[in-house]
Amino acid sequence: MNKTASEAVDLIEEIKSSVGDQTSVQVCVCPPFTSLSQSSESVEKSEVLLGAQDMNAAQSGAFTGEISAEMLRDLYVSFVILGHSERRQLFGETNQIVNQKIHAAIGNNLKPIYCIGETLDEREAGKTLDIVRTQVREGLENFPSHSIENLVIAYEPIWSIGTGKIPTAQDLQKTTIYIKKVLKGLFKKNSPAVLYGGSVDGSTVEMFKQIKEIDGFLIGGASKSSKKFIDIIKNYYR
Repeated sequence: MNKTASEAVDLIEEIKSSVGDQTSVQVCVCPPFTSLSQSSESVEKSEVLLGAQDMNAAQSGAFTGEISAEMLRDLYVSFVILGHSERRQLFGETNQIVNQKIHAAIGNNLKPIYCIGETLDEREAGKTLDIVRTQVREGLENFPSHSIENLVIAYEPIWSIGTGKIPTAQDLQKTTIYIKKVLKGLFKKNSPAVLYGGSVDGSTVEMFKQIKEIDGFLIGGASKSSKKFIDIIKNYYR
């Protein structure tokens, strides 16, 4: 919940001017709902894609304040973040609720960015792999295998988000490999892209990009600054 519509457009314009023409990596910005209309116009005729931060599973109806997949597609939104840890912790979203949203997104030609990850207590109890396995299996229950190329997974250890604390390269590689193993068990083919999110900035991206199992990043706090966001992008593909 950051940036007014005009502030979001200013940020996107700065991103476009620096990395809007490159195709080495795919770049997507996910502003708040109130900014999507103007942001959609801003990303037009650039390589920058537009995403939303959430959506409701229902097509329409008496859900005051909610946003549907059809509404997002009407604004040329390509991606939608689902199951973010803040939605789970603050708004009580379960794997089953997120699963409904994922199916609604796929049914409306939106690409879900499905967030998974453990809390600090779960990590210290040695439950990281159990937690991510359950989240993957329950959140992706009955996911159509023919749509796997339109699915993105984002591993976000909750204890690392905005704290400056990050997993060791060994732990992160182990967890990412395991997530892809679980995904392959579900779909019997190549895993969808798996991103990492959690205190990613220009100083940490160098270490993260050495882990070949990581396919990209879901960037939180650093994305509020165009310079920090651009630095991460450039550091990743240079």
